Formats: sequence, C-alpha cells, structure tokens
Amino acid sequence: MKRGKKYIESAKMVDRMNLYAPTEAIELCKKVAKAKFDETVEAHIKLGVDSRHADQQVRGAVVLPHGTGRTIRVLVIAKGDKATEAEQAGADYVGAEDMIQKIQSENWFEFDVVVATPDMMGIVGRLGRVLGPKGLMPNPRSGTVTAEVGRAIADIKAGKIEYRLDRQNIIHCPIGKTSFETEKLQDNFVTLMDAVIKAKPSVAKGQYLRSVVIAPTMGPGIKINPQRVTESAVQ
Repeated sequence: MKRGKKYIESAKMVDRMNLYAPTEAIELCKKVAKAKFDETVEAHIKLGVDSRHADQQVRGAVVLPHGTGRTIRVLVIAKGDKATEAEQAGADYVGAEDMIQKIQSENWFEFDVVVATPDMMGIVGRLGRVLGPKGLMPNPRSGTVTAEVGRAIADIKAGKIEYRLDRQNIIHCPIGKTSFETEKLQDNFVTLMDAVIKAKPSVAKGQYLRSVVIAPTMGPGIKINPQRVTESAVQ
C-alpha cells in the first residue's frame, strides 16, 4: 500500500518492535496525528477467542467517561408516551412505521444509533438486512432495545459505545479525539479495556488479549503491552 508523506514521517516515530505502556502509547498517538482535522483515536483489540462459536462471542456496551468527541445522532423507534419521552430526552429523530418506511423507500441513514422499545422490534425486524451489516440493529445486550429510552439516549449522548468482535476476532472502538488530554484518553481506554476483560467468555482458554493497538485515524498503529493493559484495567 502506498503511503503519504505525513504517514511515513509519523511511522518513523513509532518503534514497531516495541510494546508500549498505555500512557506512553497514547502520548505518542497524539504526536503522530498529522492530519488537518481532529483525528479519532481508535483501539483495535485482538482476542484469543473464536467468534464463529456462540459461546465465545464478546459483545457489549460501555459509557466512556469523557465521551468520544463525536456528536451522535439518535433515532428512536417508539410510540405514545415512549416517543414523547424520547423527544424530551433529546433524540434527533423519533417515529414508528413512518421511520421504517423512510429507511426502506429512501435509503435514509442520517443517524448513528437506533434505539427501539421492545414492543416495536416486530417492525424493526424488517430492517435487519439493511441495519445489520451497518451495525445499527438495536440489541438488548447493547442497551438499544429498552423501555427506558430516556436513559438510553442520555448514555449514548454522553459517550456510550458498543464493542463487538469482527470475523477476525478483533474489536474496533473509538476512545476519543487526538485533541483530548492524555489523562482523558487514558480514562476512556482503561474503561473500554476493563469492560472487554470482564466480558471474557468462560470457555476462553489461553491468552485472552492477543494484541492491543491504538492509532489515530490517518496515522500508524502503536502496539501496547497486553500485560500492562491488564494491570491498568484491574487498578
């Protein structure tokens, strides 16, 4: 892959053979971010599990203490009092069959998260084929299928993120922006890692954290020592 000049310059600052301590890696990540925009700091966590087996799935949600730095657009599928609650809680879009129709007929996806009340999942299920591949399908495990729509919206707006394994057994999650103070990125990173470690399947054997890498959107990956991650999360 051909890399740009800024990427090559940033890559020279990273020792690819070294496993950095979390704080050291975060400080370096901020330094290697050379883009003209405020880059997202992303965590990529490879686990020693097999996502093909249902009992080895790792999935959940966690509220980052300092948010992600992004403005999240929330669509709520609800009726009656729950729709009113969603509007009062600050949902960007609220509706029922009308929103389902809008997505189906207009290919409309001007939202980042979908929250649905349990009674609406019958109609939301029609969108499984379009929402599923985009990671937008509401799910009880991530707290996006709930009767407590007001609380769900508040958590999402505050920085709630969902983590889940991909086919390569890797979790990809944002932990903030490069403009964040190091301490805030550290807090977010530890919060995410603590959740992932606690979500370890009981059947998982051997080394659970195979590799942990952070990187700015347009920059090189920085490897973190998995042992130091475990120590930070436990503390």
